[in-house]
Amino acid sequence: MPRPGITRIKTVLFTVAIAKIFMLLSSGESFAFHSGGVAECMGCHNIHDAKSASALLAGTDISSTCLDCHGESGAGGYHIATPDADMPAGTPPGNMTPGGDFGWLKKAYTYSPRTGTTTVEPGERHGHNIVAVDFGYTADSTNTTAPGGDMDATKLACNSCHDNHGKLRRMGSDAAPTFGVTGAPIIASGSYGNSPAPAAGQAVGAYRLLRGPGSTAGSGGKTFTAVFNAAVPATYNRSEATTPTRVAYGYGISEWCATCHPDMHTATSSKMTHPVNQGLSSAEVDNYSKYKGSGIMTGSAATSYDSLVPFQTDNTRNYTTLKSLAVNDGSKATGPATSDRVMCLSCHRAHATGWPHMTRWNNDGELIAVDGVWPGTDSPSSIASQAKYAQGRTVTETTVAYNGATMHYASYQRSLCNKCHAKD
Repeated sequence: MPRPGITRIKTVLFTVAIAKIFMLLSSGESFAFHSGGVAECMGCHNIHDAKSASALLAGTDISSTCLDCHGESGAGGYHIATPDADMPAGTPPGNMTPGGDFGWLKKAYTYSPRTGTTTVEPGERHGHNIVAVDFGYTADSTNTTAPGGDMDATKLACNSCHDNHGKLRRMGSDAAPTFGVTGAPIIASGSYGNSPAPAAGQAVGAYRLLRGPGSTAGSGGKTFTAVFNAAVPATYNRSEATTPTRVAYGYGISEWCATCHPDMHTATSSKMTHPVNQGLSSAEVDNYSKYKGSGIMTGSAATSYDSLVPFQTDNTRNYTTLKSLAVNDGSKATGPATSDRVMCLSCHRAHATGWPHMTRWNNDGELIAVDGVWPGTDSPSSIASQAKYAQGRTVTETTVAYNGATMHYASYQRSLCNKCHAKD
């Protein structure tokens, strides 16, 4: 039995700790778990009662350990995988981050695009199939290796792309950054438009803790030689019904993706893939600036930016530029210049989407909007509810698949490939 004096001391310490927590909450101050670098060890590991023997992880595997926090219920800044219980039939995943919600991997659809035919669209077609046993995520059953590469799909985990220890860091000035896994302590995240510029002897974390040069290969064994340069608004998991969430993409995006998908990026590939990491032609810039919807070319460069069809800003590493563009208030709506580039994420999201091939919009249907609305099985429009347009989805599912964007294109809108190519 503890002595009375010790009990009183513990009670006082506990009371002080609780008081400090309430002070922080009431002041509005908060601290991220990672803060740009490695978090507290016991947040992910359990040295006495672990579920995973190989690394003493709190979850059965690496991704399950990540989803213990990132897969929590309710839409939140760092949530990227809606729990199954929050997604009954007809209800979409709840998160609308730039990278997408892994919950789309759990949403399968069956529909009839035309009389006498049936299309079955498995959920695994909607994104990167991470393996997270505790949350019911399994390896891709069709693509046993990464498309355009040789990475084993059964090895795909959150730390295949993200450095769970967050050692990669950005140093030097915002205008001329350098990167390394040592050199200065990480003082904050480097992901946001409001992230601090590291002073001498300081560093900030690499964008979203993504891997890069010197970051030890994660699950799957791929070593990244490119740096993913980008900045995101401080508030990014949000509906884009009113204004877009603009992620400022800079140098190295497609090269970074090519780590696992090299054949998707080479001119000699037999896959005949869409060009990436090259400047836009003057005709494409003109199309992007003027295109407002199918058959409507009355837009202007000053207001033409579309978060469903983003582009890489020049080939810049300049974080002064990138951070200034990372906004969610619509103030940076200018379209591209010929120095800007098409990249992998111009058409795809990084995690998962509501559409096959993890594209940002529906490429498997003739029209993405019908009769002036997003289509759905419960659409008030008899046209928009037709099976070939709804494709098994409710209006809410279709809307959230577009990150909540208001249907602002043509009343009968075709693929957003036309934002650059204007073939409709």
